[in-house]
Amino acid sequence: MSILLAFLTLIAELVLGYPDRLFRTIGHPVTWMGRLIGRLDRGLNRPDWPARGRKAAGAAALLALLAVAGGAGWAAQHLLGAGLAGLLAGALLASALLAQRSLHAHVAAVARALEGEGLEAGRRAVSMIVGRDTAMLDEAGVSRAAIESLAENFSDGVVAPAFWLAALGLPGAAAYKAANTADSMIGHRTPRHEAFGWAAARFDDLVNLPASRIAGLLILAAALVVPGARPGAAWRAMVRDAPRHRSPNAGWPEAAMAGALGLALAGPRAYGGTEVRDALMGEGGRREAGAADIRRALALYRVADALLIAGLGALAALLIAHGP
Repeated sequence: MSILLAFLTLIAELVLGYPDRLFRTIGHPVTWMGRLIGRLDRGLNRPDWPARGRKAAGAAALLALLAVAGGAGWAAQHLLGAGLAGLLAGALLASALLAQRSLHAHVAAVARALEGEGLEAGRRAVSMIVGRDTAMLDEAGVSRAAIESLAENFSDGVVAPAFWLAALGLPGAAAYKAANTADSMIGHRTPRHEAFGWAAARFDDLVNLPASRIAGLLILAAALVVPGARPGAAWRAMVRDAPRHRSPNAGWPEAAMAGALGLALAGPRAYGGTEVRDALMGEGGRREAGAADIRRALALYRVADALLIAGLGALAALLIAHGP
């Protein structure tokens, strides 16, 4: 039933998204998790402790966060039950843990800004979805940043929560989202968080391993049917370049997207004034990306997302047909 729940959740989130009125009224699960992470950070991340002690405190904070999120997911799933009404209610509840609609909307907004208002508007739009410095990006840099964010967040924000929802139900999806949020908040190599956020960063790497590979393969499959895309180049880029990415996971969807579009993505980027040197994904492709390339990436994303939904739906139907 968890596979059927994942399928229904993807449909619900695709159709409904997360309404702005609901966000203004009660917030969002990610903001709730963020508040808890912030409290744990302030209470347990003591600058005067040695690195080993801060690592242990960070691991304890992560375990507490996973227990709260997973426990809330288990309680909700238990209260809703396994009947059709419970499945539908669970899908509506779990849809808050996915980001199909918002991801598409935010990336499309970058393309619209570049097309209609120019570079400065594009920089403002892309700054909403990436952590890198955007003030000095040219149009190609803005476009590459948007495409890289689309590829990586397809894995983190869509495929991974759907995967853990299918595997472990609401508790798995809630715990995954908590871990991913913790990584985004404290999983950084800064003086404050390098030790305390170590466990969050390593655990996020672990739980994203399956989804990142699946996301890359879905983009590759989408390239087979999207006009002008390059499936062969997507495969070669994944095999060649993904293992060279500084992240054990982000390189898979980014390399597949780079190859499919004939672009060179990733490479050197600046965060907080510090340059981060990374391998190129799709090395040998062009760097001169534009709004049209963002549109092409969005077309690949839509098809890859549809393939994910169709695959889960087919698997759920097969299991139901052959069930007891």
